[in-house]
Amino acid sequence: MWIPRTLQQRMQTALQPGRVLVLLGARRTGKTSLMRRVVEAWPGRPLVLNGDDLAVQQALAVRSAAGLDGLLGHADLLALDEAQVVPEVGAILKLLVDSRPDVAVLATGSSGFDLGRNVGEPLTGRSRRLTLFPIAQEELGALENSVETAARLATRLVYGAYPEVVTAGSDLERQEVLIELANSYLFKDILQYEGMRRADKLNRLLQLLALQIGGQVSVQELGTQLGMGRGVVERLLDLLEQCFVITRLGGFSRNLRKEISKTSRWYFVDNGVRNALLRNFNPPTLREDAGALWENYLMVERRKGLSLAGRDVNRWFWRTHDRQEIDLVEEEGGRLSGWEFKKSAPRRERSPRAWLEGYPGAAYQVIHRDNYLPFIT
Repeated sequence: MWIPRTLQQRMQTALQPGRVLVLLGARRTGKTSLMRRVVEAWPGRPLVLNGDDLAVQQALAVRSAAGLDGLLGHADLLALDEAQVVPEVGAILKLLVDSRPDVAVLATGSSGFDLGRNVGEPLTGRSRRLTLFPIAQEELGALENSVETAARLATRLVYGAYPEVVTAGSDLERQEVLIELANSYLFKDILQYEGMRRADKLNRLLQLLALQIGGQVSVQELGTQLGMGRGVVERLLDLLEQCFVITRLGGFSRNLRKEISKTSRWYFVDNGVRNALLRNFNPPTLREDAGALWENYLMVERRKGLSLAGRDVNRWFWRTHDRQEIDLVEEEGGRLSGWEFKKSAPRRERSPRAWLEGYPGAAYQVIHRDNYLPFIT
């Protein structure tokens, strides 16, 4: 079952001769399927290659205009899947678009650190990046009515929205998909990049983060619990973020004395992955961490919605030393907005006093089950 992805139209519009379109995203989010759809809609002659193929790597390694021209032939679109495993792929693609300005390039990759390093600098000014997340509620909303959306919310809080999870026929099948993902695919790029043979530290690090959703995370404390140095933990967190497993939210401050700004909160890009790491697929009504599930879901669905809309928004959390806090603060076009996440509507919606006094004119709203859909779509 194919669920239409909103990015397809933007990708088709962005593909231009002499430029490289890079599609990033976690493994198993549907990048290859989406690439195929875009290639099928291409009006010219496409050439589709897989970077995992050693023969493809050898052909691209020639690093000569004549060699690349021979590989392309009459093609006017090169679609390169798994581009992150091709050595020096950025330099290769730069040579390609320099020597064949009639060719458009679409490259997909599951690890931002490889493509960011190898593509970003060589292709400055010649590339555009888009990110494919697990399926957004905005995309699912096009296929269901409001009653179906409400009925499926509990399932999405527990199992997330990876394509194979959304199309699975049972909860047992969803659990099998997510556990396989957590065991076999989640760390693949990091382990290849770092040359690490054991994933147990990564797994334990993510389990610790999963238990601290919505709370300030101390890197020093994580290191103590894992028996690792602070620098190693910070590097692993950075790599996990660049592989689209987790996402960081920093503290917001305009230098008011009581504000906390030097700690971070971490969220999972998908609720199902978080629950698979904890091996807990119980429904929200039977869980002590139902509030954390709700907060993580809103945080990542909001991010998906902004990404699909192409909106560039700064994001933080806000907290003071006397425990006044706002879960999410965004700044867009110079305007500040704050949101607090609750499972049910409060009897009175009141902005924290320090927020009102420190940022007059800033918006504030409580997001709950009765009003969350406009917020995430």
